[in-house]
Amino acid sequence: MPAELPCRCPDLEALPACQSREWARGAIRILEGDGRRSADTHLVNPVFTGLTGIQIYLKDESTHPTGSLKHRLARSLFLYGICNGKIREGTTLVEASSGSTAVSEAYFAHLLKLPFIAVMTRSTSRSKIEAIEKFGGRCAFVERPDEVYATAQQIAAETGGHYLDQFTNAERATDWRGNNNIADSIFAQMAQEEHPVPEWVVMSPGTGGTSATIGRYIRYKNLTTRLCVVDVEGSAFYEAWKTGDMERTAPGSRIEGIGRPRVEPSFIPGVVDHMIRVPDVASIAAAHVLSGRLFRRVGGSTGTNFFGLLWVAANMMREGRAGSLVTLICDSGDRYSGSYFNPDWLVANGFDIAPWVARIEHFLDSGEFRMPVEI
Repeated sequence: MPAELPCRCPDLEALPACQSREWARGAIRILEGDGRRSADTHLVNPVFTGLTGIQIYLKDESTHPTGSLKHRLARSLFLYGICNGKIREGTTLVEASSGSTAVSEAYFAHLLKLPFIAVMTRSTSRSKIEAIEKFGGRCAFVERPDEVYATAQQIAAETGGHYLDQFTNAERATDWRGNNNIADSIFAQMAQEEHPVPEWVVMSPGTGGTSATIGRYIRYKNLTTRLCVVDVEGSAFYEAWKTGDMERTAPGSRIEGIGRPRVEPSFIPGVVDHMIRVPDVASIAAAHVLSGRLFRRVGGSTGTNFFGLLWVAANMMREGRAGSLVTLICDSGDRYSGSYFNPDWLVANGFDIAPWVARIEHFLDSGEFRMPVEI
């Protein structure tokens, strides 16, 4: 028999304390607590007498603690970063953002006592900058929209921090199969309505992540609902979807929070059933009209959503179809008192919204869809 090999046990030593795991567990408890307190947002059902057979629903994301749809995204990005070991105690967080995402991320960074830096263009509304700073965040400014990406990456590298990168990670960080994502919430709230399965959900692209979540969820649940994505002037998404050229670039949008100078990685064109491009003047006019009908202001991106929804409604009525349509109230218009709701700003930027306002109002009351120009 072969000689027995000596048995040598490894030296005993203390197991690691895993203090970073303890911090992560505490951070996730804080984020989950915010989710429970936030509960869910309302699904508003305004009545427009001219829209015969069409029921309109507005998912009001402005009621989140940080006032916008981006609250959901920010919480998901933080959970994604923590669970992947990228966000730890003391990590400096950096984001490229036109405003609302950065406001929400600054809020969560404040909850977790983490440094936060937002990279944005100088044209970002002052109210959003002040909100970021109120939560202890800092702002770094660039001149052009296409400069935010590289600048954010550079700051993250210089600080040894983590680039949250909403434009890449939005569709990865969100559980699109359910788990109370925005699509899951919409369809749950619609369950007892007259037309519980919407004909269309209308959504503007920001990061592309929300439209990706909604489109994937619709397919996963095998629903008949279709997704219409409404893009804006100066954005790369529409032409990319239309031509299939995902390398398209554009100058960037004047409607804050939506429309990008490049096609973001989170945009998934294959889950989009239809796209239209809305003139900026129509977006702003629609925001004014909806604000008047709801007795409170909504932002420009909500105006884009609302105009796109009315365009779909007009086509359904022309075809003699009835059903429900859903879109989002992305944020409050109070953030844009110095721009979209400022008459001097409108004149300075060449926006004559009066003809558009009149025709949108006419459509809501009569059902006759007539626009000043073709779209």
